[in-house]
Amino acid sequence: MRKRVVITGMGVAAPNAHGLDNFEQALKEGRSGIRFIPRLKELNFGCQIAGVPENFDAIRKNYFDREKLLSFNDNIGFASVSAVDAWKDAGFNLPDSDDDTIDWDTGVIAGSGIGGMDTIANSVVPMINEGRVRRLGSRIVEQVMGSGTSARISGLIGAGNQVTSNSSACSTGNEAVIDALWRIRMGLAKRMIAGGSEGATPFIWGGFDAMRVLCRKFNDNPKAGSRPMSATACGFVPGSGGAMLVLEELEAAMARGARIYAEIIGGYVNCGGQRMGGSMTAPNPEGVKRCIRGAVADAGIDPAEVDAINGHLTATYADPYEVKSWAAALERTPDSFPYINATKSLIGHCLGAAGAIECVASVLQIYKGFLHPSINCEDVHPEIVEYASKIPQKCLEFPRLRIVAKAGFGFGDVNSCIIFKKWDKN
Repeated sequence: MRKRVVITGMGVAAPNAHGLDNFEQALKEGRSGIRFIPRLKELNFGCQIAGVPENFDAIRKNYFDREKLLSFNDNIGFASVSAVDAWKDAGFNLPDSDDDTIDWDTGVIAGSGIGGMDTIANSVVPMINEGRVRRLGSRIVEQVMGSGTSARISGLIGAGNQVTSNSSACSTGNEAVIDALWRIRMGLAKRMIAGGSEGATPFIWGGFDAMRVLCRKFNDNPKAGSRPMSATACGFVPGSGGAMLVLEELEAAMARGARIYAEIIGGYVNCGGQRMGGSMTAPNPEGVKRCIRGAVADAGIDPAEVDAINGHLTATYADPYEVKSWAAALERTPDSFPYINATKSLIGHCLGAAGAIECVASVLQIYKGFLHPSINCEDVHPEIVEYASKIPQKCLEFPRLRIVAKAGFGFGDVNSCIIFKKWDKN
């Protein structure tokens, strides 16, 4: 009999808010975190807007001493602050640095899509090209290695279970949560910190700008730039940030009297194989539908029980196809379709952090009984206009909200879906 897994702590550093209370308020208000970035204009980017957490240098200085900050770049900083917040939110204390106690029951899965590209571009490449290898210092490797984020978090809390970093493009944050879910289910860990982060740098966003998949038409009106499901959507707005969730075996959580935000009842991951219309940059619709159905089956629910969807929905041509894939996978007509919203309308596409930030948004909505608005889609795309009544344009109080499906689809035709359920003891 598989173990039940619940969420007992969360932390978030998003473009529109830091911390759960602020993030909840930002979601309810439909507050955008998209801003004009002067550096992108200087570098001749077509897209000159982005979602970047505000005042984060000052924020992380409140968390870590100078010694630890020497090993941080943006990616590690967003993840570490979020992990500390999530750990404390779950009711745990951070151990002292000289405490040799190891928590063998707790692990970390913390991923990113691209990661420490700012460190590579600003430090590694120029200093090596100038022949100043010795000046790189001893902290550079931990900032650029893919597992640097999870390793840093492990050191902060003394985690002794599996500690690793994953990378599956825009599906990364979702997959970290699903991998953690499976590990606890199998009895290999009692709790896991899981999530994703992504740095804020033109060196990550430049390739997407070159592909012309970023929003170029709203540089003079940043808050209107991220337009999932809109007829005037013109590409995604790049974003950055991080979020971490504490997943815990139900028995362990209840034994210590933990506050439970929600239960994770299902998860599924697959790939469309870059066939049947799928490619490196586009999802195979059949793969998407199979992923959604797989998550629903794993959850042991009827598709009709899904109350709301927090979609991947990036403000690209793929949005209408995604909505139709949800309808087909859940066997729901426009009249019976669940509510669907797009957190990216508020924060942009945070790449490796997207799924994790949106998981926090999904869980907050279940826990507090509301659905946040999808902004900038008053002009719903004509191909999905029949679903318009299911897209909240204003905050919707929804105390009966019980089951939310959260999706993530990424480059490489990779798919993930998580089913969250309102906590009850039955």
